[in-house]
Amino acid sequence: MPMWLVFCLLIWPGAALAEAPALKGNFVQGGLVYGQTKPGTKVEFDGRAVRVSEKGSFIIGFGRDFPGTALLHWHGPDGTSHSEKLTIKARKYKLQRIDGLPKKMVTPPPEVLTRIRRENGAIAAVRRQDSPALWHESGFLWPLRGRISGVYGSQRILNGKPRRPHFGLDIAAKPGSPVHASTDGMVALAERDLYYTGGTVMLDHGHGLTSVYSHLRSVTVRPGQFVRQGEQIGTLGATGRATGPHLDWRLNWFKQRLDPALLLGPMPKN
Repeated sequence: MPMWLVFCLLIWPGAALAEAPALKGNFVQGGLVYGQTKPGTKVEFDGRAVRVSEKGSFIIGFGRDFPGTALLHWHGPDGTSHSEKLTIKARKYKLQRIDGLPKKMVTPPPEVLTRIRRENGAIAAVRRQDSPALWHESGFLWPLRGRISGVYGSQRILNGKPRRPHFGLDIAAKPGSPVHASTDGMVALAERDLYYTGGTVMLDHGHGLTSVYSHLRSVTVRPGQFVRQGEQIGTLGATGRATGPHLDWRLNWFKQRLDPALLLGPMPKN
């Protein structure tokens, strides 16, 4: 459910309260927020310029360990500057133990490190994209019906060894089940065999928002292909680093790793 928090407004002299951008979304670690401001306004958040559409819409996001406060700056077309202090709620994360993984998938052998760096570089390049498209405005639907087997933010212990937190939402289901695009987007990456994520599809939703669908048995789209919300992009598998068939679905606003579950309603029943 969306969480609304009270903002502490720091309006500079000469500014009118009505000029503050309208913000709507989840002001919590892992949350995504939609903004609306006057067309022609320049917006900055967390040390970077934020893309604002011709109609004045923009998005911002908060990663897993985002600090408790951050400043949103905007510069109006009339030349005035303003600032708003946002309060971001902290979350408590689960601990998840996963055993039975092949040793090479927990501690990769030296001969595959070059491959891993190359693949990670390709994924990072997609997450740097800042296209003007507004595909994210189509909203979000469940890409697959199944059992939630992993949640965002959980600290993972793999074969008894602490590793990086989990940044996605895991959905387990029958192998070969169709996986659908949750949101309109352009296919930015489509690979059938990445070391960690196996069959992988990445979608660009515009304004720095990207998603990744991992561990697919098959990939049915190609880079440069536009997909509509609900269109099939692959089938469920257990490729890459996986102990069973499931979809690892992740969402990023540039480097900020978001929680897809915050954008969804209850999973539809079969």
